[in-house]
Amino acid sequence: MLQIEAVLNYSAESLCEILLQLEAAKLPSQFVHAESLEIFPSQPLHRTLSEEGIGERIWLHVNDEFRCTYRADVTIDRFNSNISQLQQNPLATIKDETTKYLMSSRYCHLDFIDAAITKRFDGLMGGARVAAMAQWICETFTYDIWSSTPLTTAHETLKSQSGVCRDYAHALIALARSSAIPARMVSAYGPNVHPQDFHALVEVYLEDAWHLIDPTGMTSPDEIAIIGVGRDAADISFLTSYATMNLNQQRVSVTSVDETLHRAIA
Repeated sequence: MLQIEAVLNYSAESLCEILLQLEAAKLPSQFVHAESLEIFPSQPLHRTLSEEGIGERIWLHVNDEFRCTYRADVTIDRFNSNISQLQQNPLATIKDETTKYLMSSRYCHLDFIDAAITKRFDGLMGGARVAAMAQWICETFTYDIWSSTPLTTAHETLKSQSGVCRDYAHALIALARSSAIPARMVSAYGPNVHPQDFHALVEVYLEDAWHLIDPTGMTSPDEIAIIGVGRDAADISFLTSYATMNLNQQRVSVTSVDETLHRAIA
């Protein structure tokens, strides 16, 4: 079981609306309980479904300071599949709603992907190709919080071979889509993320289903709580503001707890 706490403290320079996406999604593969969301100043919550109906977003009005604390216990019921054994779907069999995850998006421009990078994976198909690309990113890239910005694209990350989790995810998404494999970004909570923060990883579509993979190597599918999914970081931001917001504090804590022991103590 994961024990999650996320604390946000921002200030607005003028009246603005914000869109929050930080609650763990209710899914068959994860059970959310002991959940609470405290918002100051208190106000009605206007909820809307997130992309693909996975999770929810919340509209809020901010006039000055905004504080938010989210807490939840989440039980994960998800196994780690051997992605390298999975076959690639013929393009004509891909579902209509999945086709968009083959296309270029805001941070994943396929036209600029260096052919020399994709060439190193020649001869591999499907899950074996995705696993090799993820391993290459994990082993080659440098995790550096100062080497990228919120505007950095997959193309730029593949050139610099450095960045944070969102950059690693964008790189793998671009490489997968360039290989005719649908791929999308996942926002999540993970217990072994360093430095601890909202985490980004990838889902790829193989054999008519979505499969999680983390190119940073910090998490595995059986230990993360999914928040939402989207084409890239633009769709999964934990906070989107429609005027200038200033960061005062942000803290995420995710702890893995033995559920049997937790029940005994409770």
